[in-house]
Amino acid sequence: MAGRPLPDLPVVETFPALRTALADHGTAVLVAPPGAGKTTLVPLALLDEPWLEGRKIVVLEPRRLATRAAARRMADLLGTEVGGVVGYQTRDERHLGPDTRIEVVTEGILTRRLQTDPELPGVGLVVFDEVHERNLPTDVGLAFSLDARSTLRPDLRILAMSATPDTDALVTALGDAPLIESEGRMFPVDMRWAPRDRKERIEQATTRTVVQALRDEPGDVLVFLPGIGEIRRTQEQLTGQVGADVDVYPLAGALSLAEQDQALAPSPPGRRRVVLSTDIAETSLTVDGVRVVVDSGLARAPRFDVRTGMTRLTTISTSRASAEQRAGRAGRVEPGACYRLWSKIEHGSRPAHRAPEITEVDLAGLALELASWGTAADDLAFLTPPPRKAMRSATELLERLEAIDADGRLTDVGRQMLGLPVHPRLARMLVDERSPLGCALAVLLDERDVLRGRPDELPADLGLRLRLIAGRGGHDQADRRAVDQVRRRARDLARRLRISFDTDLIDPDRAGLALLHAFPDRLGVRRRPGQFQLRGGTGAWLADDDPLAHEPFVVAADLDGKRNRARIRLGAGLDGDEVALVFGDEVVERTELAWDTDRDELVERVERRLDSMQLGATTRRPEPGEATTAALMDRVRATGLAVLGWSGASIALRQRVDFLHRALGDPWPDWSVEALADTVDDWLAPYLPGATGRRDLERLDLVMVLRSQLPWPQGADLDELAPATLELPTGRSVPIDYRSDEPEASVRVQDLFGTTVHPTAGGRPIVLSLLSPADRPIQVTADLPGFWTGTWADVKKELAGRYPKHHWPDDPGGAEPKRLKGR
Repeated sequence: MAGRPLPDLPVVETFPALRTALADHGTAVLVAPPGAGKTTLVPLALLDEPWLEGRKIVVLEPRRLATRAAARRMADLLGTEVGGVVGYQTRDERHLGPDTRIEVVTEGILTRRLQTDPELPGVGLVVFDEVHERNLPTDVGLAFSLDARSTLRPDLRILAMSATPDTDALVTALGDAPLIESEGRMFPVDMRWAPRDRKERIEQATTRTVVQALRDEPGDVLVFLPGIGEIRRTQEQLTGQVGADVDVYPLAGALSLAEQDQALAPSPPGRRRVVLSTDIAETSLTVDGVRVVVDSGLARAPRFDVRTGMTRLTTISTSRASAEQRAGRAGRVEPGACYRLWSKIEHGSRPAHRAPEITEVDLAGLALELASWGTAADDLAFLTPPPRKAMRSATELLERLEAIDADGRLTDVGRQMLGLPVHPRLARMLVDERSPLGCALAVLLDERDVLRGRPDELPADLGLRLRLIAGRGGHDQADRRAVDQVRRRARDLARRLRISFDTDLIDPDRAGLALLHAFPDRLGVRRRPGQFQLRGGTGAWLADDDPLAHEPFVVAADLDGKRNRARIRLGAGLDGDEVALVFGDEVVERTELAWDTDRDELVERVERRLDSMQLGATTRRPEPGEATTAALMDRVRATGLAVLGWSGASIALRQRVDFLHRALGDPWPDWSVEALADTVDDWLAPYLPGATGRRDLERLDLVMVLRSQLPWPQGADLDELAPATLELPTGRSVPIDYRSDEPEASVRVQDLFGTTVHPTAGGRPIVLSLLSPADRPIQVTADLPGFWTGTWADVKKELAGRYPKHHWPDDPGGAEPKRLKGR
């Protein structure tokens, strides 16, 4: 700004060319090494440019810590407070005022502003700092800003600043923008290779090397470690191994503002400091007083994790370019030294530059942003186009999550997901589970497992871990520090969702229901204990003694990646009702009438299915109706009429009519079992309008039903043509059996005395089985008169000998029908 002297740093030399480029071309690319002053001096130098017309400069920083530090440094240079001319905004903090002209923001803030109003009213220049890091949010913000400039805001200036000269894609994306370079001022750095042993932990190797560096070199030491866990453990190991004049401070975005300030403040006279930092100090921050760098050669980088289906921070080896940036921190003010914990040979095999994040991570978040933006990825100026296969997978996932429709348009659910600071899977869960349970689950899945030990020996149940977070029990393998970290992050997430984080409201038993919103493709149904089939058809398994092994359904949040038979590392159980609650219209309810053989009864079986999965089945008494009647008729046919309530009378009636059909033919119907079974719909079904089960079949009056089917008027002759019984001269009667081709009857021979004409039925002689007084067979005949005049004399002698008290006449045809003598 005019009238305000700026520090004499190398980047100042580029200001004339930079002002001209932005004024004439509207875009520019500035390359300046770390420590050249680009982050804090460039925005101040451009604040009074005529083309800015009093509008704001928005500076995009990839990290919260760098955002705060840059804003504070610029405010110090202006002699103002943060929130005045210079302010900043992160996901957690907002220090802006009515007079703010320079806004330093994190990546997500810019994207949200662009999505809300792509014209960026009141903004004249957007500065993208540290674009060489190739973070996905930076690439997205740059692509959206360039799109807005080309369609809505041609007067919007865009400046991309990089610490490395790999800028060809940048220059092209910004419309062949002028490339301006600052040489910087670097002192020689002595490179010392100190590879760690293969079995040596990184904390041990780092501690050993730091102690050596403090002994061999003067000045402060900056140590690069991959994450806060390694920083804390190294800090603990250094305690007691460094001199009393050495302070050891951690530096990471997860630390409090006070801890960060303590690490960045210069050492007092007579003291030295060791700053244990993540890669945040590689280019984004300048740690004054550093003369020695100890580089672990490792960093945390986002990578797609096939086990969870989300992006997760993974420890990787750094690129050669990153190693050079880190080493350069030792030569800013005087010659320095850099200790690298890998070999010179290994260094040559490392990649030249870090891979663009867009090629390494899950792109569901990008696909969601694009759906909201309304422009296809192919029509935007991405520095590296998103891989088509990854974008296709991301789009398919968003459809499953109900975030976009079949045409790729954002749904109401998608709009709610868009503003949530988590992966789209977890955002989808939080849309329906906006609660302490949802927050705790989201953080548990994003953080390292709170249980420590061999993965094969850890239980998979997320409900168990939720109980730890809620303070309801313990576990021998629980890491207390990790549990506390999850609580802190979950509380922070709840604050962003504007809800309270009350652990008493966490219900671990609802974990599966909540999780299913995030992982609808990871639902598994139990085939046998510990063996599950996932919704996509592949298998998954748990140890037989795992608490989830006997659950009817599980949601597998973490699978070990084996495609056909993956092990479930993290998951939660649920039941069929909960599955149906989530999938709603996708659940198909099938109703089937079937005969329950155990109950020997007709039941209505109601089955709910999701794809090939059975969610549950219930049985109930069916309602009367055509389908029920048809099912009963099927049962009657299947049992060959046996299920009906046959009585002696109804059986005899059927047999008599069937005999007449065989003997006389029409009009007598075919009442064989087979014929009646084939025609139950005609003769039986009309009598069962309200029938629902076996009892209705058994209660049916079959004599009435069958008689109603007899032909008219011939049916009236049934009892005469085929009588049910044979009336005897003694006044007794015996049933006639019509099952065979000829009618049959069994009768004591004495009851036929006096009979001279053989009895008939249907015009056929009744085959008589003649019985003794003891009901033993003595003769079978279809010609009774012939029997009397023929073999009766011989039979009579035998009977008279056995039954002397009985009447045995010489001429039975003319004898009185009686059984005993004298009666």
